[in-house]
Amino acid sequence: MANITVETGELDELDLRLLDALQRNARSTFAELGAVVGLKPPAVHDRVKRLEGRGYVRGYAAQLDNRLLGLELTALVSCYTTPDCGYEAFTAALSAMPEVCEVHSVAGEESFVLKVMTRSTGHLDELLSRLKSVTGMARTKTTIVLSTPFERGGISVR
Repeated sequence: MANITVETGELDELDLRLLDALQRNARSTFAELGAVVGLKPPAVHDRVKRLEGRGYVRGYAAQLDNRLLGLELTALVSCYTTPDCGYEAFTAALSAMPEVCEVHSVAGEESFVLKVMTRSTGHLDELLSRLKSVTGMARTKTTIVLSTPFERGGISVR
């Protein structure tokens, strides 16, 4: 069995299988997880609590269907900032906008790339106006997502 060494210690094969199973269905019972990894529910409970305590599991969330919720348009917005842009205030302003799903600080011409979801092109236009008014924003460049043929929805632990 291969172990993965990380900053906070080692993960064994059972830990990796548990993490993978939790990503697939975080609502699994300890008995269901035990059936997947070959442990009794109390042992699974202990391992999951240890993984949570060590920070490998940051939380649990439901994956919502953006289209059913009326968010038909997904876009990636490149943000080009001014030289005097304050990182914390800038990212806080972006994070406060409900349409912004992700904020990534990146290397390259742009400083940040955002994943945003809006109801329509009109809603996207209104969001872009708000983004351009954020202190430190020089300009934006938007790429509209036409389809998403693949989305992992988790981290590969293998």
